[in-house]
Amino acid sequence: MELTLLGTGAPRGLPRPDCPCAACAVALGADARAATALLVDGALLLDLTPGAAFAAARAGHSLGQVRQVLLSHPHDGPAVEVPAGLPQPGRVPDGRELALLTGHRVRAVAMDAPGTGYAVTGPDGQRLLYLPPGGAPAGLEENPKDMYDMVLADVVGRPDALARLRAVGAVGPTTDVIAVHLDHDVPPGTELRRRLAAAGARAVPDGTTLAVGAYEDVPDVPRRTLVLGGARSGKSVEAERRLEAFPEVLYVATGGTRNGDGEWAARVAAHRERRPGSWRTTETCDLVPLLAEDGPPLLIDCLSLWLTDAMDAVGAWDDAEWADGGERALRERVRELTEAVRATRRTVVAVSNEVGSGIVPTTASGRRYRDELGRLNVAFAGECEQVVLVVAGQALVLRG
Repeated sequence: MELTLLGTGAPRGLPRPDCPCAACAVALGADARAATALLVDGALLLDLTPGAAFAAARAGHSLGQVRQVLLSHPHDGPAVEVPAGLPQPGRVPDGRELALLTGHRVRAVAMDAPGTGYAVTGPDGQRLLYLPPGGAPAGLEENPKDMYDMVLADVVGRPDALARLRAVGAVGPTTDVIAVHLDHDVPPGTELRRRLAAAGARAVPDGTTLAVGAYEDVPDVPRRTLVLGGARSGKSVEAERRLEAFPEVLYVATGGTRNGDGEWAARVAAHRERRPGSWRTTETCDLVPLLAEDGPPLLIDCLSLWLTDAMDAVGAWDDAEWADGGERALRERVRELTEAVRATRRTVVAVSNEVGSGIVPTTASGRRYRDELGRLNVAFAGECEQVVLVVAGQALVLRG
């Protein structure tokens, strides 16, 4: 089954008309996108958009053999003119299946937002799923044999849709996930590619033709990632974003509870509200057993607080205890942690503070903590496929 993307942008396109934002300003050339529309084997058109016939011609195709036009979502603005010879667009009721004379079968998938998803099975048995902008499947049943060869979805706007599909086995390691309905929420180019790759997805330019079931371009998701940054740099948001397209994430909070500290409680509550409802949370600094177990991805936030707990345990704040075995005991704890990271088979995203770029602490214990956190970051980063530094909310890839 062959798929040509006549457009890959949001319904208003990218750049948006008359929008002065930074993302729209740099959405030029291959990063400019018309509203999403898909041409399947030249016979099925999913979403009719302005200029679809010209887009097909530019991609080396014609709409003359299209036998069915299906709409996936309500279209704002003036009605789109139907080119001569093209069937009138329609919608398939949720749960119903449409059989085309070309051998394609199209099943309508119910959404949790206005619109309809379409599961298309080609004459060769290959399967793709196309979701409308802002929508995620509703009422999916677990059935691993129904894994799709390709999924086209609003990965940026609704990463939880991808998480739902992964949870029921509809998306697997060989599923080619293509981001469509791309808008100005994320700067195009390098930043968009980086964010999509972390979710196991990719974007392609308008006019691209893809062979459904060709797996060589499916991106590998980094299994171990360290996210560094200063205070309020956006490092926790970056770490959470990397796993929001995956189900059953275990959030490991190393800060514990602080009775009577209202400001700390407010910080914890803000973090909880930001995370997907399907994630579980555990409050612990005992990371080695978690890394040794099989299970869903771990998000560890953060190593800085883990180090504080470890230094408390070995008496690192007292010069005499530090010299009399405390330093040696801390080195052993860090070694055990980094060895566990090296051996783990789980997907891990860890957060830590990047230190040493500011004022030198005025106390010996403060300087000791700064030095040990720097050493911990170096050791942990050495075991990760990807290391990211977040500055002012912007992620700079240091490795990977």
